[in-house]
Amino acid sequence: MLTDDAIEQVVRLALREDAPWGDVTSEALIPIDATATASVVAREAGVLSGVRVLRETARQVDPLIEVETRAADGDRFEAGDTVAVVRGSARSILRAERVALNLLQRLSGIATLTSEYVALTAGTSAQIVDTRKTTPGLRALERDAVVAGGGRNHRFSLSDAVLVKDNHLAVLLASGLTVTEALLTMKAKLSHTTHVEVEVDRLDQIEDVLVAGVDTIMLDNFSPADLVAGVAAVAGRALVEASGGVNLETVAAIARSGVDLISVGALTHSVRALDLGLDISIDSRAGSSGRAPAGFAAL
Repeated sequence: MLTDDAIEQVVRLALREDAPWGDVTSEALIPIDATATASVVAREAGVLSGVRVLRETARQVDPLIEVETRAADGDRFEAGDTVAVVRGSARSILRAERVALNLLQRLSGIATLTSEYVALTAGTSAQIVDTRKTTPGLRALERDAVVAGGGRNHRFSLSDAVLVKDNHLAVLLASGLTVTEALLTMKAKLSHTTHVEVEVDRLDQIEDVLVAGVDTIMLDNFSPADLVAGVAAVAGRALVEASGGVNLETVAAIARSGVDLISVGALTHSVRALDLGLDISIDSRAGSSGRAPAGFAAL
């Protein structure tokens, strides 16, 4: 769940980075009492995420800025659609613009890409889930964007669940324990509420892991044929997650194998920001001979 506190912290740090001592351009160029109306306009189709971030950015810059949203997180929009309208001090809007758009574009890009993966798995039992391959400091926002796009969230952090990967097993096996022994020893130290997932990269590893009573087994970099065999070998004794080599070209075949979950690092680690722009018009300028030009473009 994305909390108000998480959004507040991200926006505060972003604004401090972008304007540590104010916006010297706007303060030197734009009259202090000039007001403006700005529209957040989509330059391409997509799925929206980041409405709360937009509102929080405006609030921190200037509580008097009005934000009218015309779409909600998870809504689809087309090129040319206006997703929000912002009104208030021209200086304040110009100061908030880049931080708001940077976050809104990235989060909407994640939601849009996630929706593409979800669409390609329609009609199967597979759910698209994210990974920990997120932008440092933005994980809570990016995971929320995955949900806006129709996906699900994996564990949030290393503290939330056990995920035993190949490097963990290599260390344990070097000590002389079998996989099953190592997992049973580990489980004895855990609370009964702790979810345990184990990664395997070969079919012959599955049974030794399942004997330990794990909750989820991750089939890493399996071919579609081996995924089918892996699902059959698990036979409902644990959730089955597919990972590795997942992209828009392969995800449909992976989903048809019968796995329960497909984790996709690309949702967050290499996503393209969606093209959203801010079209701004100055409404008034005190002490001037006339109105500023309509359609003044903020950078």
